[in-house]
Amino acid sequence: MDRATFACSTAFFRDYNSSSQGAFCLPGGHVDFIEKVESFTYSDFFRDYLIPNHPCIFSAKFTEDWSSRRNWVTWDGKPNFDHLLQQFGEAVVPVANCDVKEYNSNPKEEFPFKEYIKYWKEYIKNDYRSSRGCLYLKDWHLSRAFPEQDVYTTPVYFSSDWLNEYWDAIAVDDYRFVYMGPKGSWTPFHADVFRSYSWSANICGRKRWLLYPAGQEEYLKDHHGNLPFDVTAPSLQDRSVYPRYNQSQPPVEIVQEAGEIVFIPSGWHHQVYNLEDTISINHNWVNGCNVAIMWCFLQDELAAVQREINEWKDPMDDWHLQCQLIMKSCTGIDYKEFYNFLKVIAENRISVLENGLDDEASAKNTPKAAISTLGMLHAVFDLKRTVKVLTSLSANEDFKKLDLTSLSPPPEALLHHLKAAIDTALL
Repeated sequence: MDRATFACSTAFFRDYNSSSQGAFCLPGGHVDFIEKVESFTYSDFFRDYLIPNHPCIFSAKFTEDWSSRRNWVTWDGKPNFDHLLQQFGEAVVPVANCDVKEYNSNPKEEFPFKEYIKYWKEYIKNDYRSSRGCLYLKDWHLSRAFPEQDVYTTPVYFSSDWLNEYWDAIAVDDYRFVYMGPKGSWTPFHADVFRSYSWSANICGRKRWLLYPAGQEEYLKDHHGNLPFDVTAPSLQDRSVYPRYNQSQPPVEIVQEAGEIVFIPSGWHHQVYNLEDTISINHNWVNGCNVAIMWCFLQDELAAVQREINEWKDPMDDWHLQCQLIMKSCTGIDYKEFYNFLKVIAENRISVLENGLDDEASAKNTPKAAISTLGMLHAVFDLKRTVKVLTSLSANEDFKKLDLTSLSPPPEALLHHLKAAIDTALL
């Protein structure tokens, strides 16, 4: 991060309101197309897309060196089933049935990868029809299952990735996925986990995206407050069911070609179709630009849980703890883990600022090496955003009702250390 970008980001977030970030449509629904790798810098992306929370498309030049672009695809741009079977045939993968709606999503089951490829070949041969329905391999943690496979390199623009930095550190999960599906497979209307950013690269095939800027989803809810499963369904025209639909703006529409990367802003709901047999690589990610959006989302989720079980508040001694447990089962995180998330992110940056990196650490693909690559000012920006959110978390009444003695260091001590590290770095 250069000094001009640091100054720009500092000025933006000084008057920041997470509820308004990205909560407007782009003029004419236009989405910028980034053509040239050599003329587009990290600071360009940070300033023009991350901070204002705007989508963009990166050309296929940004992925042309990936081994998956060469090895996973045949000469005519189709999935290379033989190569994929050779590499991953014995893996077990999650597969969704696009033809079935269950609890406002598509039900999933686990298949051997070789069985899914067999199905896919038969589906193509039968003119994209099957008695089993349209099956879509989704949310496959391929990088975690096959760490030795060097199938892609995360572009530097997406390298400030707090989600995967944290979950890698605790060795529990990650938010790196592979999707593979036939023409006609699709993903229903949704926003990404924790209202994170996402990036999606087409290895082969084409996708159609329908994007709704943050806040537009409110106009798409039915009279019970539920979001639609399919935003293209004719039933949305029924005002007795969807009373505010006519106030919504048309979606931003993108057709993504092979090799291209789509950047999806934080909190933008979307629906996605595979127009051809398609393979894509996706990451969900959070950083200093949208961590406040994540924190707002968690507060909203807890409030929803509290409303749902409010009748048990008086007879249940540990009601507040139960609310946290329910929230974690639904969203994957509770307030205490969110504190630990912020702590890990902060301590990694403090370590780099205070100690630097030795030659051996610099050569490795580690979070601290990535922090060092982005520069000292980026680490300071991250710490400033962490201080802002951690201060809000520490003052939150629901957080203060929890047993915080297990947190080490205590929130007050961590905040003091963060502020001291920022002051020292800016001397």
